[in-house]
Amino acid sequence: MSKRKYFGTDGVRGEVGVAPITPDFVMMLGHATGRLLRAQMRNGKRAAVLIGKDTRISGYMLEAALEAGLSSAGVDTVLTGPLPTPAIAYLTRALRLQAGLVISASHNPFADNGIKFFNGDGDKLSDAAEEGIEAEIDLGLRCVPSGELGKAKRLNDAPGRYVEFCKRAFPSELTLRGLKIVIDSAHGAAYQVAPSVFHELGADVVSLGASPDGMNINKGVGATHPDYLREMVLKHEADLGIAVDGDADRLLMVDAAGHTYDGDQLVYIIASHRAAKGELGGGVVGTQMTNYGLESAFNKRGIEFARAKVGDRYVLEILRQKKWLIGGENSGHILCLDRHSTGDAIIAALEVLRALVERDVSLADAAADVTLLPQELINVRIDKASPWADKPAVKATLADWEAKLAGHGRILLRPSGTEPVVRVMVEAEDAALARQGAEAIAAAVAA
Repeated sequence: MSKRKYFGTDGVRGEVGVAPITPDFVMMLGHATGRLLRAQMRNGKRAAVLIGKDTRISGYMLEAALEAGLSSAGVDTVLTGPLPTPAIAYLTRALRLQAGLVISASHNPFADNGIKFFNGDGDKLSDAAEEGIEAEIDLGLRCVPSGELGKAKRLNDAPGRYVEFCKRAFPSELTLRGLKIVIDSAHGAAYQVAPSVFHELGADVVSLGASPDGMNINKGVGATHPDYLREMVLKHEADLGIAVDGDADRLLMVDAAGHTYDGDQLVYIIASHRAAKGELGGGVVGTQMTNYGLESAFNKRGIEFARAKVGDRYVLEILRQKKWLIGGENSGHILCLDRHSTGDAIIAALEVLRALVERDVSLADAAADVTLLPQELINVRIDKASPWADKPAVKATLADWEAKLAGHGRILLRPSGTEPVVRVMVEAEDAALARQGAEAIAAAVAA
């Protein structure tokens, strides 16, 4: 069991101005990270770290704090400005830097923020690495001598480099010409790059959510607000719509008829097309939240399926262990390891589009063979110290609903790694039954 105090499922996250998302702590976080990186260097070489961010107004403050902490440890920094989380993973690897840090709270409201971490290979940190940073924090600030302080510079061509990286993931013999695509960038980190990628590959692009003001990130737009994308696809009579979240590692798509496709359906489109071409490279990894309908569809096609803990870092771990390529979450985090080392909404969207173009089919046709079970998810806000799992009422309600489902559905309760909530998920063959079960269990947790 991990003993991490500050790290959740994806870095450190919370409300700005409330511990741990305060300038002093973030500076200490940068310092601790820098001390560890500096200790790993050999032959007198200096460590250097890439820092990117999304469009939240608090990013300016936290960027300065991170830079100060790293500099105080004798580590250089390279600043990109607003750029998707997966772009930082790519550029960290491409520039041969020792780590990449992203200032973002992903799909959360603008008042939240956080720090995500990548190692020099563009991978999320292991639990052990995060625990090492926390141990270093406990040792306090130990500034290096003035002559050893880190320097900072800005990488001015970062957006263009990432656009070209994404375009290279799409087969050169294919084009998006003839497709009208609505792109919703969530007023977030992808607002500069997402429309450019699809436009330069030939699509007629309608750009939404590309006017960030520091406080409108994810506000009624992006992958967590599909109704807006659906409305705009229908209004513009587009062939399909693509929405990403605030840091562009989460994907949602809408077809010409306004139907929404989540991460499970999009993973199916990608994996089934690759399997038909002999390019799947093993099986597919989902999570505890993955709809059973997806697992069933893969079983029918003879495609092996495995479940990881919730979080794309855990999907990645299983993919690495099994030496597979494709995995994802129903929330829209999708990994294609022969394209990128981490979940990337733009890369995943291009993989879906590749399947549609090569097969000359619609989203609906490509996903026709997967039927998702009705799934009800309720987030129950709790006190972090609440012993909710030990409540007799919770145990009794769980046992009651497991008996009612009688093997024809699933129940999952898990605490969020990024918010003070318990996620209650119930799947059943009947939508009303799933809703009733989720509401009953959620009420027991909240009581």
